[in-house]
Amino acid sequence: MRLVSFRDQAGSRIGVLDGSRTEIADLSILAPDLPREMTKLIRLGDQGLEQVRNALGTREHRIPVHQVEMLAPIPIPVRNILCVGKNYREHAQELHPHGLSGADNHEVIPAAPIFFTKATTTVVGPAGKIPASLDYTASTDYEGELAVIIGKEGRGIHYDDAMQHVYGYTIINDVTSRKLQKHHQQWFLGKSIDGFCPMGPALLTADEVRDVGKLRIQTRVNGEVRQDARVSSLIFDIPCLIETLARSMTLVSGDIIATGTPAGVGMGYKPPRYLATGDVVSIEVDPIGILENEVE
Repeated sequence: MRLVSFRDQAGSRIGVLDGSRTEIADLSILAPDLPREMTKLIRLGDQGLEQVRNALGTREHRIPVHQVEMLAPIPIPVRNILCVGKNYREHAQELHPHGLSGADNHEVIPAAPIFFTKATTTVVGPAGKIPASLDYTASTDYEGELAVIIGKEGRGIHYDDAMQHVYGYTIINDVTSRKLQKHHQQWFLGKSIDGFCPMGPALLTADEVRDVGKLRIQTRVNGEVRQDARVSSLIFDIPCLIETLARSMTLVSGDIIATGTPAGVGMGYKPPRYLATGDVVSIEVDPIGILENEVE
């Protein structure tokens, strides 16, 4: 299922996007006992998903997508987004000459996952604007990524059990101010400008993905393909990321793990091709959908 958060005159709530991606089944009417917020639904686990499936037996209470405002699947994350740097080999190589390794600058390919976070205030929906105007260094860059949503919480999670804790997947754009990232030699500020994390358009439940490695990430800027890679190319795969995080912290329901971006970011070009007002960034991961945002 493609779970979505949306808003209209009746307020914000959650629903299920149909296969044509043109209509939303309104769960506030079809399953009124379920929560109206995505994080609360995630906490219900398999029981909540079964209630959703049972509610979809009717064609009633479907809303055309164009009649609502689509929100990020998790509009207000439970805590900062957990992110991974340098997790595609070619991207690590394109970062290295710029001194943005996030670790030992002599180490091109990291020996262990590099983690950082983005503030919750970075999140905007699939129709939200990327506010490059807030980046006073004029070095705003895109990073298309697959994000993992944690369902069952846990600590000390073993690699072989890690995927049992995955509720589903979505797309994020880890928008970054490159000059701030480099100036502070710690990535949080350059990654956490307000509005610098478009997310969506849907949360695809884990049961819909037989082999996550086969998912393909493509990022286009104004229609031009800039990034194109399979998730199987990750240096540290999803079970490794979950196991590594859970050695130190409890992963909770609704946690978002951004798994890293492939090569092809704007900074990697000579000269750099940073985002400008009016640009449109589209990130596609089928079957999740397309996350498209205009730059302002």
